[in-house]
Amino acid sequence: MRLAVIGAGPGGYVAAIKGAQLGAQVTIVEKNEVGGTCLNWGCIPTKSLIASAEALNKARRLAEYGIDLSGEASPDILKIMARKDRIVATQAKGIRAILKSRDIRLVEGQGRLITKQGIEIKKGDGTSERLEADRIIIATGSSPAGLPMLPFDGDSILSSDDVLMLKTLPQSLIIIGAGAIGCEFACIFSEFGVDVTIIELLDRAVATEDHEISEILERELKKKKVRLFTGVKVESVEKRQGVTLLLDNGKEIKADKILVSVGRKFNTDNLGLEDLQIEKGPKGEILVDNRLETNAKGIFAIGDVVGGMLLAHVASKEGVVAVSNACGIDAVMDYSAVPSAIFTSPEIGSVGLREFEAKGKGINIKTGHFQFRSLARAHTIGDIAGIIKIVADAGTDKVLGVHIIGAGASELVHQGAMAIRAGIRSQEVASMIHAHPTLSEGIMEAMADVNGDAIHAVRQ
Repeated sequence: MRLAVIGAGPGGYVAAIKGAQLGAQVTIVEKNEVGGTCLNWGCIPTKSLIASAEALNKARRLAEYGIDLSGEASPDILKIMARKDRIVATQAKGIRAILKSRDIRLVEGQGRLITKQGIEIKKGDGTSERLEADRIIIATGSSPAGLPMLPFDGDSILSSDDVLMLKTLPQSLIIIGAGAIGCEFACIFSEFGVDVTIIELLDRAVATEDHEISEILERELKKKKVRLFTGVKVESVEKRQGVTLLLDNGKEIKADKILVSVGRKFNTDNLGLEDLQIEKGPKGEILVDNRLETNAKGIFAIGDVVGGMLLAHVASKEGVVAVSNACGIDAVMDYSAVPSAIFTSPEIGSVGLREFEAKGKGINIKTGHFQFRSLARAHTIGDIAGIIKIVADAGTDKVLGVHIIGAGASELVHQGAMAIRAGIRSQEVASMIHAHPTLSEGIMEAMADVNGDAIHAVRQ
């Protein structure tokens, strides 16, 4: 079976590799670099910057750990960016090596559907190629969404892509949007010594997270001297010696640069979807069923371009499901226990239902909490801010959601994902022995607190 994949991001290249494992003859088409947004402009480069910011924070706090070093630690943005570029290049090289080892043909160019089994590829040198396939998977991803009054110019008004190319640090930065991306960059640049202000239209930061998680993050941002304005919008923009914004609350804010971080737009332009009458949703996303197949039989779509949860690991799993169906193996996509991570300082990890979501569904719930400051391990590593919150069904005690803000949250959350996927009760997780001293003990204690049994919690 001939399989063609358009897009070599975390959805596309995983689908291509899985297809080869299942015996398909695979061609993958990519107009830029393998790895997609995640590797080149998202997950990996930002986490490299975050690692540099965390190292800088630790260096500045060495005295707390009994270490005396003369001189003040400071960021070198050129070296930080060079390190980021080396990491990205290494990962891209690794993906290319895997594709080659699986005999997957990589064609560099812009792919466009011309029939239900035909793709036209326009290459960078001006030539084109016609590719025929029995099954096609679209994995073209998404791009930063802009605002009409704040169009990206790559200089004073930046996208999340642009900000990864900075050669010098601005003295001041306004971030439009207090979602995951905006808050991550706020933590990065505040640690680098930049004066950061965040403007958010909604009433709280990371508004998709549990309310208690948002409250703690907002508190920690304040400690970092990051100014956060919520429930406001930009009325007007003026470029003079930087950028000046007038907000609808009457405040005027000035900064050297603005980072617009208000979401993503789907990469569906010039794909030929309209010619094949492939259905799209109200926001421009490609519509698929739970097998990831479009209304055009034999054509599948995965990752950001189908909307939903715009996460690299979701795209990868969708790739596996889509290619399984393309190869005749029945599979459906299950989104019930997808963990997410926000690499702010401190980190956020979430899986399952938030408290407000559970109540919105009319579910009778009970909750458990445990503070990081009650963990001995948190004190030994010097990171005591944060909380672990469990949402459980009041009748069955089954775990419905796990929400964490604190050190290692992106790793700890997977205990919650396993509990939700397996239908485990909070008492069962609480009864499992956890090693001491670890941060994972916080999960055990928070699970026990669901039923009032936490050992190391001070009762209020």
